[in-house]
Amino acid sequence: MTDFCYPITRRRAVKLTAAAAAGLVAPAILHTRSAFAAYPDRPVKLVVANTPGGPSDIVARTVAAALEQNTGNTFIIENRGGAGSNIGMGFVANADPDGYTLLIATNAFSVNVSLYNKIPYEPWKDFVAVSELASAANTFVVQSSLPAKNIKEFIALAKTNPEKFNVSTPPIGTAPQLQAEVFKLQTGLTKMETVVFKGGGDALQALLSGTVQLSSGSLPPAHPHIQSGTLRCLAVTGAERWPDMPNVPTMVDEGFKDFVFATDVSLMAPAKTPKEIVNWVEKETLAVLSTPEMKDKLYKSGFQVQPKGAKVAFERMNKEIKIFKDVIEKANIAKL
Repeated sequence: MTDFCYPITRRRAVKLTAAAAAGLVAPAILHTRSAFAAYPDRPVKLVVANTPGGPSDIVARTVAAALEQNTGNTFIIENRGGAGSNIGMGFVANADPDGYTLLIATNAFSVNVSLYNKIPYEPWKDFVAVSELASAANTFVVQSSLPAKNIKEFIALAKTNPEKFNVSTPPIGTAPQLQAEVFKLQTGLTKMETVVFKGGGDALQALLSGTVQLSSGSLPPAHPHIQSGTLRCLAVTGAERWPDMPNVPTMVDEGFKDFVFATDVSLMAPAKTPKEIVNWVEKETLAVLSTPEMKDKLYKSGFQVQPKGAKVAFERMNKEIKIFKDVIEKANIAKL
């Protein structure tokens, strides 16, 4: 992991100064080290930049429970959805860099750099990666009662009356929202309305209630409904077929060249968080992700575990910023 200079926060500096004036501390560096050693001595907040029920929320709650069990510390989830995840990401970017406010990020972190004219954070300046958490294939899903049995049949059906068909997606800037727009452009279904929701769970609920005819989303929220037969997965948008749905083709299988999207979930911290704290969180997170129990639990929810550290997470997000910029430009998606 790259070496950074992590200055003591203002609050900690005030405490150090007061303690030193009272003659209660040894040199400041010793006090700082003891503070690192005590971390965490109060609940750690994991901010999910989406509403409850979506993929990042599912991963956050699963990982938080495992961290609590393994470390004996408290990890709480706070959902701050809205504005294409910018509200939650901006909140963490401006939080005290003391290790007690961390971000559960999706691909929106990389997408929004090119999708919005202005965002409340600078990816390279305001955040440091902690670890990868999990990845899930994205999907195109319909109610099982719809006549379309595959993506080509859905396209043919929608083209008979495109204004009566619409598609639900998670927030603007998420990979499922982008893939829906690319799908509409590549198939000529530009009159099919995109209905954007604050989270993946909300977008899926719109399909379950019959408000929309197609849902473009991450696999995890839809997975149990697909398994029960309530919903039908027309295609997955990952690079490969999902292991427990071998009969569901990928979009590439269906003739859509390079149509590969996934929902990746990672853990991040404000940039000036002390390196020792970032290392501790990275170590403990990788430890819980590497257990067979965690891998099985997340797989059953539609995820593949990604027990990879800060360096890999940072490299992926940097690479994705360039990839999504190209996707947005080629699909002629207007900036917001």
